[in-house]
Amino acid sequence: MRWAIDHTSRERLQDQIADCVRRGVATGELDVGEQLPPAAELGAALSVDRNTVLAAYRQLRDDGVLEFRRGRGARVASGGPDLSAVTEAARSLVATARLHGLGRNELIRIIKELT
Repeated sequence: MRWAIDHTSRERLQDQIADCVRRGVATGELDVGEQLPPAAELGAALSVDRNTVLAAYRQLRDDGVLEFRRGRGARVASGGPDLSAVTEAARSLVATARLHGLGRNELIRIIKELT
């Protein structure tokens, strides 16, 4: 799985880490029951404090994505979310952009400005 965070982003680091896990689950890179790296190890790899990783893991646990088991660490608790609504919204957005003469790059620029 690709762990990518941007230290210069306005988005909190813990949210970026949580998004990496969510993306991994949604794309099938992370399977139900798969163990995530220990917080200290992942924190060192990403150059963030282990407490930041723990905060992301707790957020994911509270959302039902991860489960914690004593002595077993954090594991993926559930399959990926149903992305059909997002996919349908994206299709609609692309169609609307085309109607207004916007190409891919312009649409990507607009989305980046919004996030």
